[in-house]
Order: sequence, then structure tokens, then C-alpha cells
Amino acid sequence: MEKLTSVLLVDDDKTTNFLNQALLARLGVAERIHVALDGQQALELVQQDRTAPTPDCPALILMDVNMPGMNGIEFLQHYRLLPAAQRHATVMLTTSLHPRDVEQVQELGVHGFLNKPLSPEKVGELLRTHFHRELPAT
Repeated sequence: MEKLTSVLLVDDDKTTNFLNQALLARLGVAERIHVALDGQQALELVQQDRTAPTPDCPALILMDVNMPGMNGIEFLQHYRLLPAAQRHATVMLTTSLHPRDVEQVQELGVHGFLNKPLSPEKVGELLRTHFHRELPAT
């Protein structure tokens, strides 16, 4: 499988970030895995180079909805204003399946909505659906 250039994990829970980072690394999904603790850190990371996409520009963003500071919905409101070259597949990975959250996220153009925890099966489905790739056989 061709690896994604970069994945960005956005969650205020450091344990969740650690576990998801370990899972993605074990599965060999991406060349780079970045972590942000809230939407503001994530937005700063994707805006680092506004002139052209770089290998660090995430091909996939896995983001929690409910976080202190800038939450996932606020991030998406800012993210959708970026140039198309800086925007890629964004999937909400959350424990919040509140209908209001789901509706807001869908209106903001998110590519998927997953319930935590992240699993190899969920990663495989994301890769098939959004990148037409398969996880390598283990």
C-alpha cells in the first residue's frame, strides 16, 4: 500500500492521541503523523505553508468534536475557507453522536463520522472509501 503523506490527529485527550498514533504507525498508514490538542493547533499546522501543499500538509485529519478552546466544529468553519490545495479528507472521530453535532459537521463538508475508538477495521474502511487503498495484510 502506498502510504499517505501525513495524518493529523486532533484530540485533547493525550492518551487517545497516543493510542491512535501507535495504531496508525503499526498499520503503516502514513509517512508522518502529527498531533494537535485542539482545533487552533491543528489550524496552525495546516496553515504553515499557504503558498503550496507540502508533505506535512495532512492528507487525512482525524478530529474530535468536543475539545476545549477551538473545537472540531469551529476548526471546520475555518478549515473550509482555506485554499482547496490545503484541504483534504477530514473525518470526525468522536464519542459524540449527538444529532446536532452530526448535522453541523455534515453541513461543514466533513468526509466521515466515526465513533471512538479507532480500530484497524475503521482505518481500513477510511483508506478504501477516501483513498482507494487497502491496508497491507498482517
